[in-house]
Amino acid sequence: MKNNSTKITAFILIAILICACNAVKRVPDGKNLLVKNNILVNGKSTNDENASNQMYQKPNGTLLGYKLRLNLYNLANLNPDSTYQAKFKNNPGLYERQAKILSAKQVDRLGQSFLYKGIHEFLKNTGEPPVIIDTAKTKKSLLRLKFYYFNNGYFNVSTDYTIDSIARKKAQINYNITTGPAYTLDTIKTKILTPALDSLYKTSNEPSFLKSGNQYKTSDFEEEKNRITTYYRNHGAYFFQPTYVTFDIDTIGKKNKADVTLIINNNNIQERDSSRTEPFKLYKISDVNIYTDYSPANSKSQINDSTTYNNFNLYSYKKLKYKPRAITDAIFITKGSTFSDTRTTLSSRYLNNLKIFNYPSIQYEVDKRDSTAQSLIAKVYLTPRKKYSFGATLDLTHSNIQDFGIGASISETIRNVFNRAETLEISARANIGSSKDMANPNDNFFNVSEYGLDLKLNFPRILMPFGTEKIIPKRMIPSTSIAAGFSKQQNIGLDKENFTGGIAYNWSPKRRNTVKFDLLNAQYVRNLNPNNYFNVYKSSYNELNGIAQNYNTIDSNLDDNGNLRIPDGTTNFTNEVLTNQTALTPGMSQYKDVESIEERRVRLTENDFILSTSYTFTKTTKTDLADNTFYQFKTKLESAGTLLSAVSSIGKLTKNANGNYEIFNLEYAEYIKGEFDYIKHWDFGKEKVLAVRSFFGIAIPFGNSNYIPFSRSYYSGGSNDNRAWQPYSLGPGSTNALNDFNEANMKIALSAEFRFKIFGDVKGALFADAGNIWNVLDNVIDDKARFNNLNDLDEIALGSGFGLRYDLSFFVIRLDLGFKTYNPAHDKGDRWFKEYNFGHSVLNFGINYPF
Repeated sequence: MKNNSTKITAFILIAILICACNAVKRVPDGKNLLVKNNILVNGKSTNDENASNQMYQKPNGTLLGYKLRLNLYNLANLNPDSTYQAKFKNNPGLYERQAKILSAKQVDRLGQSFLYKGIHEFLKNTGEPPVIIDTAKTKKSLLRLKFYYFNNGYFNVSTDYTIDSIARKKAQINYNITTGPAYTLDTIKTKILTPALDSLYKTSNEPSFLKSGNQYKTSDFEEEKNRITTYYRNHGAYFFQPTYVTFDIDTIGKKNKADVTLIINNNNIQERDSSRTEPFKLYKISDVNIYTDYSPANSKSQINDSTTYNNFNLYSYKKLKYKPRAITDAIFITKGSTFSDTRTTLSSRYLNNLKIFNYPSIQYEVDKRDSTAQSLIAKVYLTPRKKYSFGATLDLTHSNIQDFGIGASISETIRNVFNRAETLEISARANIGSSKDMANPNDNFFNVSEYGLDLKLNFPRILMPFGTEKIIPKRMIPSTSIAAGFSKQQNIGLDKENFTGGIAYNWSPKRRNTVKFDLLNAQYVRNLNPNNYFNVYKSSYNELNGIAQNYNTIDSNLDDNGNLRIPDGTTNFTNEVLTNQTALTPGMSQYKDVESIEERRVRLTENDFILSTSYTFTKTTKTDLADNTFYQFKTKLESAGTLLSAVSSIGKLTKNANGNYEIFNLEYAEYIKGEFDYIKHWDFGKEKVLAVRSFFGIAIPFGNSNYIPFSRSYYSGGSNDNRAWQPYSLGPGSTNALNDFNEANMKIALSAEFRFKIFGDVKGALFADAGNIWNVLDNVIDDKARFNNLNDLDEIALGSGFGLRYDLSFFVIRLDLGFKTYNPAHDKGDRWFKEYNFGHSVLNFGINYPF
């Protein structure tokens, strides 16, 4: 409590110091600090962000209405060197006295220290100088505003400005805009001089951006120009450029209307000192030449190997190392086809996706063999990457189990393995880390370790015994990956070996849609130290040990302190309870507690074999990294064990004593699982973004299983989930996280986050996270953990808080402080704000945004 009081007092003193700063401290006499730009359109204030962006001067930035950076700047001494020298000038003999103690050199260096200079440099660089009204820039802003409204159809716009003083050395600028009536488009005509282009224009089904009755907007004309250019260049007009598209706007004799004439001139050909025009030609591809091992060094060398395959000509300066189809399948430019930019782009994407070439170069030249000069030769230049490449990484890690970790990996990539553009990736990894939550009798700092080996073979096509071109055409850039892996880990004390393998298909039905189909995904998890269970899951042990204090009847189950011995005592006592050898009976609550503890122990210590098939579809409207108005939808459907059960049933295999089928003397998992994830971002401008996420997942065991394996279950809490709870510490239901690693087979998660700029690359966020996990349709008997009906939705927990982010361009460092706002673990009526304080808050560290 004393530490908290000290921190709060320090925070209040700093806040008072900053607030006491004079905002106009560095504003010269006769000048004014710009407080606000007030844009008045026809007498009414507007919040149009595009209009605000026309300003050459904007007020100093604020944090929650407070000009933090300005006041930090005002705290700085702008001339610390002069101040330091003045100290000695005003105190004769001071320099000599300090020099006797420190030395003259050290006294001089003291003036460059953080205390005298560095802190002021920091305040100056972190802060922001006052924005002082400059009328020259105001006039430039006014002119830009006039052009902005003119380009939006207000041809008779008039502008002026006034500067209003609102306090000592503070003023706002009023930009007065009188728009007049907006002009709309009336008749739209075309004047296309090239007959071939005129015919194309008339047969186009693409909607125009220019429509009669629409308000005039310059941006619509630019969009129309780009649309026409793209359309023509995808239909053979190789030499066509946007500059050939012009518009004639006629407002004479019109009242607030404009007639538009779309003009497309003929091709302008420059010939030495003269130029001429001729109608545009529509080109076809006469040849496709592929240079498979091109480099600037060998560009003038002779071709030594060549072949023709499906009208593609393949050339090599050395021996041809690729089977022709491996490359031609990636090229959408074909002999006899019409020139198209889209085919060029698609070919580049596919070739780049093979990962065996550097980014390809595709060039065209007019075929001089064609007397009509309407043919192009496509030349595809491919520069191979090295067949073998080695990589190594060293990382610092943080996860739900590791507080701190060091990871290293090495990898070897082998390209063009079978001469059909395949790639083989072999990687080995190792990790050591520290976890304070793990059973750690020796109190070692590094008490978590993992190492593993992975192999992945990629094919740039769908591997099937039958053709898939009609279902998944090559324009979808299909691929197949066959993977296998092994890892051994010591993490939470049980220690595991993990064997994985599978075959998966990937393709993109549309530009921003992706599909992944895991035909077979196998996982075998072997627990190496199941007897250590109660050393790891202390909460389960404490509960079982507490029951044993009253009902244990065999002294050998206890140690010298009267506690259950691990593992013999815990095993024997549990068996005695469940076989009715104690005073506990099935109807008693403590009997059910023992039953629940044993059910969870078996579930978490049994070896698991999972053979699943899954389908994942992802769609996003995000165009690039800077796009902050988009949505992303992802859904996954997974079925496990169904194939094995079908084979077992057809083969009439014998079931074990539990009534389940086995493979390799192990009961395999059988379940069906569905997940739905939706993310939406809204960009409000000025680096303000609202982001929301919703997630629902459920896994239902059936047939050979009555529970979901731990590796396929859900948990709640953590830096990318509900940030008011630690990972695995929320739920299931209203159980108050009785176990150490709480998981379940159904999850609901809802999050919203408002992001804003504080200063520079430092961003802030306010967030709210809701959700929980539950058990449903499985063997868990604790009613508090189960989702029985819609009334259990009142067990959705709510966390809220704030965070800081530092944007390093290539990734974001994130700190979030979450507060438990609604905790379903408490009794009804006592759930809101019960733990809404710093003592129960959770500080989360993360890399990049949570969603």
